[in-house]
Amino acid sequence: MNVFDFLFENSSAFEKDLILGPKESTSFKSIFEESSKLANYLRNKLGQDEKILLLAHNSTFFIVAYLGILKSGNICIPLNPGIEQNGYEFIRKKTNSKLGFFSEIVKNRLNPVEECITEKLISDITNKGCEMLASEPEFDGERISEIIFTSGSTALPKGVMLTHNNIVANTNSIVQYLGLLEKDIVMVVLPFYYCYGLSLLHTHIRVGGSLVLNNNFIFLGSTISDLNKYSCTGFSGVPSHFQILLRKSDLFKNTKFPFLRYVTQAGGKLHNTFINEFTDAFPRIPFFVMYGQTEATARLSFLPPSMLKEKPGSLGTGIPGVELKVVDDKGNPVSPGDTGEILARGKNVMKGYFEDPESTAEAIKNGWLYTGDLATIDEDGYIYLTARKKEIIKVGGKRVSPKEIEEVIVMMKGIIDCTAESVDDELLGEAIKVTVVVNQLGKKITSDEIKQYCGSKLSSYKVPTQIVFKNSMDVSPSGKKVKK
Repeated sequence: MNVFDFLFENSSAFEKDLILGPKESTSFKSIFEESSKLANYLRNKLGQDEKILLLAHNSTFFIVAYLGILKSGNICIPLNPGIEQNGYEFIRKKTNSKLGFFSEIVKNRLNPVEECITEKLISDITNKGCEMLASEPEFDGERISEIIFTSGSTALPKGVMLTHNNIVANTNSIVQYLGLLEKDIVMVVLPFYYCYGLSLLHTHIRVGGSLVLNNNFIFLGSTISDLNKYSCTGFSGVPSHFQILLRKSDLFKNTKFPFLRYVTQAGGKLHNTFINEFTDAFPRIPFFVMYGQTEATARLSFLPPSMLKEKPGSLGTGIPGVELKVVDDKGNPVSPGDTGEILARGKNVMKGYFEDPESTAEAIKNGWLYTGDLATIDEDGYIYLTARKKEIIKVGGKRVSPKEIEEVIVMMKGIIDCTAESVDDELLGEAIKVTVVVNQLGKKITSDEIKQYCGSKLSSYKVPTQIVFKNSMDVSPSGKKVKK
């Protein structure tokens, strides 16, 4: 089944708005019809299984283009509209893309050589009377629907190939455990070129809910105001979103949100102290801790809000339809308390990496996705993330998880964020350096105070030797913290 037909199975004729917000609003019916017409245009122009680039901020334009590409049987490659020229050229050449959808500002900046479809041209295509592409009952759901390139900090980005069935499976799971309904309205501060952001689009089209597009999270006042103005029932963010909301000012914690019935957090581990701050401020709003990867379409696990106090720090257990386990270097399940790698199996696991069979073989073995994330497991089967394999610090031969140190330091009042990493040390091999983001409006914090606080909470070899102060977080366009 084509994922487009799955998403609009019950909502294609809805007159209600799918897109809400201060800049634009568009109905389900309009999005469905425009995307179907665009799909027919693309099918006639290109055929099927061609790679098509998409570079635009969250907008009706992005959504119509994205859905039209999927419906046409071609392959969508959503990219960060702020991508640098070299990165863009690498992906364009690697995928041999000859057509792209570009917002006008991105087109002018990148000056692409392939054929471009902008906001004006897509409007001309969908308004010139072309027919909508009909449903195709025999469509093979194992075909590739999109390729999402993961950001590579130490290597070239990898293209994660996701099938129509991958998206269907993950969408069904998320809708089930969040209990999403037609009346739900989610504020979207996550970009759609990021799998977490796309999952919000997929799930709310599927249930007939709505999305409030917010491309200016930096303006906290308007973001907080719009949550109530548009009666948002859901908010989804990565750790930096919650850290900024909770620690940048008191406005968020002092505002009441009568419509908000849940929030979700993924995209990295949010330290317990921030989760506790949120639940203390908003005890009636369920907080879902989630874990996932692009290679798993989006989600792999979740911790029910009812378990936050009982299982603090846990990423939970597998979402419906997903099996998780933690194994040692020999592939054997670890005992409770021991550390191993998280493996995942389910219909949401990617087809593989685009034109990279070696990396695919390393990531998927015997049907299991090797996530590269280290974790422990307790007697009840709940999983606790410790670090990525490459992030573990070895101080004098002793293994240290940077997350343990970060968790302690962010407990200090006035600290917004902390990043722990290794630095070379002649005596110990590696030592610990932390970069601390402080609230400029609060009391000045010194290095000695941080070391003293760490010494009261951690073993001596875990106390950082180097401390650097900053006034703002380094985050990617998707809001995830950038680690140098």
